[in-house]
Amino acid sequence: MQPLRPFAGAVCLALATLAASAHAQSQAQAAPIRIGLPVPLTGPYGAEAKDQVGNAELAVKEFNDAGGLNGRKAELLVRDDKLNPGEAATRALELIEKDHVNFIVGSLSAATQLAVNNVTRQRKVLYISISQSDAINEAADFSRYTFHESLNPHMTTQAVGKYAFTKGARIAFLTADYAYGQEMTRGFTRVANEVGATVVGEIKHPLGATDYSTFLPRLMAMKPDILVFNNFGRDNQISIKQAGDFGLKKSIRFVTPILTYTSRIAAGPGVYQGVVGGSSYYWQIQDSLPSAKALNERYKQTNNGALPSDYGSMAYSAVKSLLTAVKQANTSDTEKVVDQLAKLQYDTYKGPQFYRACDHQSVQSVLVIASKPAPKDANDLFTVLRVAPASTDALRSCAELGHK
Repeated sequence: MQPLRPFAGAVCLALATLAASAHAQSQAQAAPIRIGLPVPLTGPYGAEAKDQVGNAELAVKEFNDAGGLNGRKAELLVRDDKLNPGEAATRALELIEKDHVNFIVGSLSAATQLAVNNVTRQRKVLYISISQSDAINEAADFSRYTFHESLNPHMTTQAVGKYAFTKGARIAFLTADYAYGQEMTRGFTRVANEVGATVVGEIKHPLGATDYSTFLPRLMAMKPDILVFNNFGRDNQISIKQAGDFGLKKSIRFVTPILTYTSRIAAGPGVYQGVVGGSSYYWQIQDSLPSAKALNERYKQTNNGALPSDYGSMAYSAVKSLLTAVKQANTSDTEKVVDQLAKLQYDTYKGPQFYRACDHQSVQSVLVIASKPAPKDANDLFTVLRVAPASTDALRSCAELGHK
C-alpha cells in the first residue's frame, strides 16, 4: 500500500474534524436545556423560595409538554443559596462549570442576586434575577447578560408611596440593614419629598432579627403617622406582629413595600389587618387578565388546588419568558437568546411586559394592596387598591443609572 500523500492526509484530517464537530453539535442539540435556579430554601425567605421552585417547575413542564425546542427538553437544577452571597456565588459557579447550565434564573435577596450576577456576567451566562434590587440595573453591575424580571425598589416605592403618603404626613422607617431595606428607604424618602411628607426618622435592624422590643419605643417617640416596615419574609411578619402587640397600630398606619402572599398566610389575618403594601401579583387579577386566569388554573391542577403566590409567579414568568425566547431564537445559543429576550414582548401572567433596552429591567404593572380581616375564603386575602400600569416613567432614567 502506498503511503498517504500530504494532500490526501490533510483531506482525511479535515473530514475527521468535520465529523467530530458535527457529532459534538448533534450531542449539544440533543442535550437538555439546563436552567440553574439558586434560591434560599433554608433561612427566613424559605417559604417564598419554595413557591418559586414550584412555579419555575410549572414553566419547565409547560415547555416540555409542548415539545420543547424541536424535541429538546428543559431541565431545572435547583440549588440552595442559603441567603448568603458567598454561598450564592459558589452555587452559581458550580452550576456553570460542573453542571454546564445554559442559563441561570433566581436569587431572593438583593445581596445574593448581585453575587450571582457577578459570576454570570464574567462568564457570559444569561441570568434573570427574581428579587427586588435597584443596584442590579445600575451601570456598575449591569451587563448584556443581566435581566431583571422582578419589580425593583424604585418602582415599588413609587407606586406604594404615592398611594399611602400625603402632604404633611410624618413617616418613620423600620429597616432591615442590607441592600433591600436600604433601597426601599431611599425610594420612599424620594416619594415623601415629592409629595411633601416629612421623614421623622429611621431605625435599622439586622437581617433575621426576632426581638424588636427595643426598637418600638424609639419608633413611637418619633410620633409618625405612618410606619414603614422595610423588611421581608419572617422579619416582616415578626416586626409587624410585635409592633401591633405593642399598640402602635392604634394610632399609626402600617405600610410595607412588599406585602407577600406567603407572609400573610403564615402570620394570619390579625397581624396584617389593614396593612398596605405593594405586590407584583395577586391571583384575583384573573377577573380582568386572561393570562392570570390561565396561570392560576394550570398551577391549581399541579398543586392540589393551591394558587400561585406573588414571588412564586415571578419565577414562573422568568422561566417562561426565557424559554419563549429560546423557542423564538430556535436555539439555546446564549448570544442569540440574549438578543431575542431583550426584544421580547410578553404576557406570561399579569399583562404586557418588556425589558427596557438600557438596563434590561422588566417594565410591568405594580399592585397596591391591603390585607383583609379574616376572609371567609382562605385564598381571599387582599383588596387591590390600585394598579399602577406598566410604564418606563415609573423607573429611574437610564442616565441616572449611569448608562450612556
